[in-house]
Amino acid sequence: MHMSIVVSFLTAAATAAASSASVVTNNPPGAVYTATLPSAAFDTAAYPDGGNVKGSVYAVSSPDGTGVMFQVKFSGLPSEGGPFTYHIHEKPVPANGNCTATGAHLDPFLAGDATSCNSSAPATCQVGDLSGKHGKVTSDPFFATYTDDYASLVGGLGSFFGNLSVVLHTSDKTRITCANFTAVSTGITVGAGSSGSCSGGAAPSATGVPLLPSFVTTRGVTTTGRASAGGNTTATSSTPAASSSIVTAGGSANAPVLVLAIGLGALAFVL
Repeated sequence: MHMSIVVSFLTAAATAAASSASVVTNNPPGAVYTATLPSAAFDTAAYPDGGNVKGSVYAVSSPDGTGVMFQVKFSGLPSEGGPFTYHIHEKPVPANGNCTATGAHLDPFLAGDATSCNSSAPATCQVGDLSGKHGKVTSDPFFATYTDDYASLVGGLGSFFGNLSVVLHTSDKTRITCANFTAVSTGITVGAGSSGSCSGGAAPSATGVPLLPSFVTTRGVTTTGRASAGGNTTATSSTPAASSSIVTAGGSANAPVLVLAIGLGALAFVL
């Protein structure tokens, strides 16, 4: 009886502590991070003859600072164990490549994993549950682009993942492979007429708008949609479209127009 009361109390406390994820609106312009899967799988049983899934996850700050644009590409998936899932985990991959050491999913708002992520209410999901919010891996090769409004490229926030990892799982949660995110550019904030500074290869334009590093235009970030009320839309396919662009205009006469024209035909993935 006493134990039941304690369990009920702890459950209620955990429920009370959980809250909906916050939309991130101040991601730094020009921030680019990438995670590239290693040549050898962590789950060797999935690849008895050696090898691994090939692929990368690219993350770029949205032009307006709201959310993060992701481009996900996997190929050479195991013949069994799908549909596959992938998540941002709360710890980086250690030097020995042990995917188990990456811990649980990134979950700063304590959504928990007792219930499955409801993709129609992404704010209630774990921040790191990318496939729960935007779709599982159901094809080989797999390609998806989307904007996640709750992910952060602002260091210090609980939803920041630039120093964390991405893990690919089978449907029974076995960890197949994992990789750390690394910074290509941490982004810059430069006002018009300001000298400013940049990191990782990004540079300010004449109008003070930070330009994305050339890595982005050659590696490719494709059209991304954002649904209303903080929701997200996802585009998935086995092969990318020929070309696409992202265009965002400034909101006032003093806010310069930022145009990102990114051709998928220029993709330089090496998979």
